[in-house]
Amino acid sequence: MLRVNMHEAKTNLSKLVEKAEAGETVEIMRAGKVVALLTPKSKPKRVLGALAHLGPLPADWDSKETNEAIARLFHADTDPVGYQRPAFRTTRTKKAE
Repeated sequence: MLRVNMHEAKTNLSKLVEKAEAGETVEIMRAGKVVALLTPKSKPKRVLGALAHLGPLPADWDSKETNEAIARLFHADTDPVGYQRPAFRTTRTKKAE
């Protein structure tokens, strides 16, 4: 934990914020008493919007094995990451002459 006085905090704010981003807590002092803390902000867990009610995603949600399982589920020839759009047949009619 780093302690700095108010003047030093004003002078070196960007450096102190970088330290807080790196995980260090910075105490800002005035007249020998702590008046403020710079602490690292915790990152929220990623949740898909439509699936937010299901809770946080598992750690392996985007693994190769999961993608292959999804591909097998939908009978795809390739995994979703390397998915290629199938070629659609179009019917062509001969122009009337």
